Amino acid sequence: MIAPTTAWIAEKPTALLVLADGTVIEGRGLGATGSAVAEVCFNTALTGYQEILTDPSYAGQIVTFTFPHIGNIGANDEDVEDLTPAARHGAVGAIFKADVTSPSNYRSRDDLHDWLQRRGVIAMAGIDTRALTALIREKGMPNAVIAHAPDGVFDLHDLKARAREWPGLVDLDLAKDVTSGQSSVWRETPWVWNEGYSEQDNPSMHVVAVDYGVKRNILRLLAGLGAKVTIVPANTSSAEILAMQPDGIFLSNGPGDPAATGEYAVPVIQDLLKTDIPVFGICLGHQMLALALGGKTAKMHQGHHGANHPVKDHTTGKVEIVSMNHGFAVDADSLPAGVEETHVSLFDGSNCGITLTGRPVFSVQHHPEASPGPQDSHYLFRRFANLIRERRGEPALAER
Repeated sequence: MIAPTTAWIAEKPTALLVLADGTVIEGRGLGATGSAVAEVCFNTALTGYQEILTDPSYAGQIVTFTFPHIGNIGANDEDVEDLTPAARHGAVGAIFKADVTSPSNYRSRDDLHDWLQRRGVIAMAGIDTRALTALIREKGMPNAVIAHAPDGVFDLHDLKARAREWPGLVDLDLAKDVTSGQSSVWRETPWVWNEGYSEQDNPSMHVVAVDYGVKRNILRLLAGLGAKVTIVPANTSSAEILAMQPDGIFLSNGPGDPAATGEYAVPVIQDLLKTDIPVFGICLGHQMLALALGGKTAKMHQGHHGANHPVKDHTTGKVEIVSMNHGFAVDADSLPAGVEETHVSLFDGSNCGITLTGRPVFSVQHHPEASPGPQDSHYLFRRFANLIRERRGEPALAER
């Protein structure tokens, strides 16, 4: 006798991505439970998911990973990028193609699911990330709600309303949410294989870093070149910065609309530019500098997020492979006379760097500290150090 067949039981989704247009994408939840409203972008990096998810520049965003296998090497305490991990500044959500398997890496100290849970990052797996990426490329980065409920029970009406009504990142100042609460000194130097991080104990210059959402590895590379780095909150006045007698001023990366952050940051930068102190900016810091010099910024259609972006440095004629993470860009046509475009994206021709003619002031849109090339852009930190050394009459370091 043939046993009766068991009825087909469809798997109940435990995670939803609800777009502002009402589209609902179902998946399997992991990480934190609950829901979060944010902008959905995609990142094309094959590695570095922990650095990506802890980058404060991703505040207010849900990251879709185009590489299908994310999380299989686990997580650790060394690859976190936000300055204060307890504050959990970074992406609010993550989207994966494949389920996360047990970690297999000698540096792993934790399972990705548990790590996401502790950081409060809501994640989902089991969806067609290629289709979602194609949708973003066609229609732009949508506002959405990501939700995870282990019992699969959702208030779909509420989730759709929240996604539809969220105003998005335009005009939103997020730097104030991720910046440091007070000034501090950074001394940790870059990671060395089989040794880890070290402490710098004999600084030869003083750099003040304005924290709009700074990443740890930026600070490490500055410290590695001999800088004592004093980190100050985003709203620190120019008088307070100059009172610290810096040899150089660094404008950090960060999230949100640069025009909104510029309401208080631009006047400070304009005051700093009246001195002859070298200035270097990265990402949001680049955009802040451009605004301070009279340029404009604009929201991008799909943004640049990945570790495989080709950028040309017009000052050397060389092409470098860089890490990108920005949804706003400097409008090159808006740059006034006296401001030179130094770097350009070879993907779409957008601006990736500027310098103030005849002055020790420059910035780049990409992340030279992220080592995707692997170190194609590290010369920019030495370029900054050389501007400081030149001002003090010291010999230059080799840039490459």
